[in-house]
Amino acid sequence: MTDTTDTTDTTASGARRETLGFQAEVTQLLDLMIHSLYSNREIFLRELISNASDACDKLRFEALHNPALFEDDPELAIRVDYDAAARTLTIADNGIGMSRDEVIANLGTIAKSGTREFFARLSGDQRKDAHLIGQFGVGFYSSFIVADRVTVVTRRAGEKPDQGVRWESAGAGEFDVEMVEKAGRGTEITLHLREGQDDLLSGSKLRSIVRRYSDHIVQPIRMKKEEWKDGKPGKLAEDETVNQASALWARPRSEIGDEQYREFYKHVGHDFDDPLAWTHARVEGRSEYTQLLYIPARAPFDLWDRNARHGVKLYVRRVFIMDDAEQLLPGYLRFVRGVVDSADLPLNVSREILQESRDIEAIRGGCTKKVLDLLAHLAGEDREKYAKFWGEFGRVLKEGIGEDPANRERIAALLRFASTQADTADEVVSLADYVGRMKAAQEKIYYVTAETFNAARNSPHLEVFRSKGIEVLLLSDRVDEWVVGHLADFEGKALVSVAKGGLDLGTLEDAAEKGEDRQEAEEFGPFVERLKASLGERVKDIRVTRRLTESPACLVADEHDMSANLARMLRDAGQPGPAWKPILEINPRHPVVARLRDEERNFDAWASVLFDQALLAEGGQLDDPATFVKRINQLMLEMGADRPGAAA
Repeated sequence: MTDTTDTTDTTASGARRETLGFQAEVTQLLDLMIHSLYSNREIFLRELISNASDACDKLRFEALHNPALFEDDPELAIRVDYDAAARTLTIADNGIGMSRDEVIANLGTIAKSGTREFFARLSGDQRKDAHLIGQFGVGFYSSFIVADRVTVVTRRAGEKPDQGVRWESAGAGEFDVEMVEKAGRGTEITLHLREGQDDLLSGSKLRSIVRRYSDHIVQPIRMKKEEWKDGKPGKLAEDETVNQASALWARPRSEIGDEQYREFYKHVGHDFDDPLAWTHARVEGRSEYTQLLYIPARAPFDLWDRNARHGVKLYVRRVFIMDDAEQLLPGYLRFVRGVVDSADLPLNVSREILQESRDIEAIRGGCTKKVLDLLAHLAGEDREKYAKFWGEFGRVLKEGIGEDPANRERIAALLRFASTQADTADEVVSLADYVGRMKAAQEKIYYVTAETFNAARNSPHLEVFRSKGIEVLLLSDRVDEWVVGHLADFEGKALVSVAKGGLDLGTLEDAAEKGEDRQEAEEFGPFVERLKASLGERVKDIRVTRRLTESPACLVADEHDMSANLARMLRDAGQPGPAWKPILEINPRHPVVARLRDEERNFDAWASVLFDQALLAEGGQLDDPATFVKRINQLMLEMGADRPGAAA
C-alpha cells in the first residue's frame, strides 16, 4: 500500500496537494534500476512509448462500448517533444488516461504478483539483476534512469476537464498528487533531465532512438521537424511521423528484419532480452488470422505463480481487444508471448465468448501446432538453442503430456531427461535418443523417479541395470510423476518403472538366470515367511529378487500402486491418499541377508533395521527415527559383546 504522509497543502489555484510515500518495493526498484540499467539508458523512451501505445489500445477497446470516450478526437497518436532551454523531454498520448486513484495505484505501488519472490532473487550483481529487472518490467519507472524529476499530467477519457491529475516526484521515496485542469484526455510525462543527458535534447538523437526501438508501434509517433540552417538545427516546423505506424504483424515477413522482430518482442513481451525464437504466419481457411509468436530466452520470475496472467495479445482486424488472452494457447505453453490478429471474431468479444467460440478453438489449435513446430525445428536444427529453451521451460512443457492428449506424441518427442549415461542433471537425452541406443534385445524404456537427481542416480533399483549396461532415465522433477502417469509408451516401446512390479527384463535375462531366480526363491522361502511374520503390516509382500547386486534390500511398489516418490509428494503437499504399503525385496547373495537368515536372538530387530534402511535408501522418512537409532546402537553393542575377547 502507498502511505500518506502528514504533508498536505493548497496550491495558488486552490487545489489540494498531497505528498504520499512510495511503496517500499518501488523505492527499492528505483534504486536498483538506476544503477543496473544505466548502461542501456535509451530503453526509457521505448518503455514510455510502449505504455502510451497500450493506453491508446485500451481507449480504442473501451470506446467500442462507449464511443463518447473519443471526445471528438478519434485519431490516436503519441507525441515526443523536447525543450533544450528547459532541459525537458515530454512523451504524450491521447489514450485512456488515468484517474487520481489509478495514478496512485499505477505510479506509487507495484501490484504485480510475485513481487516478493522477485526481490528475493536479486543477487546484488548489477549485470545479473539487470536481467531480472527487465523481466519484472520497469515501464514508467525507467524515466528516473535519465531524469532527476518527473511530472505526469493525465485525465481519464470521459471525465470533465477539471478532473485532471498532476503527479510529480524526484524518485526519492515520495511523490506529490493534486487535481488540475486538463483539456484533452490522455497522459503527458515530462522528464526533467539529469546533468549529462544533453544528447537527449536533440531531435536527430530522439528520432534514431524511436526508429530503433519503437518503429513497430501501431500509433503514429509524431515530432516537430527541425529546420536546418548552415548545417545546424534551427527552429521547429510542422509535425512529422517518425515511425512506420503500421501493425508489424500485418506486414509481409519479407519486409521485416530480424532487429524489428526483436524490438517488437520487447514491446509485446515486456522483456529487455532478445527472444530465443519466433514464428510469424498468416493462416487462411475456415478461420483467418495472423500469428506472431515468440519463445522468450528466459523464464519470467512469476512463471510458477498460479495467480499470474500469461498469454498473448488478441487483436481483431488490428483493433486491440485484450492482453494475456489465455484461451489462445494451452497452459503448458504459457511462456509464449506475441500477437494473434483475427479477421473473424467480433470486436465486442469477451473472455466468456472466447471460451465458447469455435473460431477460438481453431486459432488455439493452430497456434499450438505452430509453437510445437518451432520447438521441433530448434530441437532438430539448433540443439544449443533448444538446450537453452529446455533449461528455462522444460518442466512447463512436460505438463502438456497430460493436458493435451491430441499432441501427446509431438510433445513426447520434445521431452528431455537425465539418464544413467550422463554424470550431471544437465546432460539430458530425448526419448528418441534412448530408443536409438537400446540393446538389441531390449523391449522397454526403463526409468526411475526420485526427489532429486542424486537420489535417482544412486537408487538401489538401478543395480542390475548397471551390471547389464542398460540405460535408465532418471526422473527427478515433480512433474515427472505426472508425465509417466500419462505417457504409456513411445514409438511402441512401453515406459516401465524399475521400482514398480516384479523385475522382468524379458530376453535381456537368459534361461540360466531365470532358473537361479526360481531356485533361490524356493531356498529362501522359510526365511521370507519369518520376515513377513516379523514385519507384519509394514509390508504388502516380501520376495527374493535379482534386482540388487550391491544392496541387501529395497522397497518397490506393486505394479498398479502409486510409486514411493508420488506417495511422498502427496504427503508433503498435505493431500490425502491411500497409505503406501511397499513390497520388500531381498538380495539372497548379500552377506547381511545371509547373516540375518541364521539369526535367532535378535531377528525382529534386524528385520526392522533391514526394512528401515531400504526405506531410507528409497528417500523415505522413518516414522520413528529415535527408535531406529536405539535399535542400531543396541545391535552394535551386542555385536561387540559377541566378539572373542570382549569384556564380560
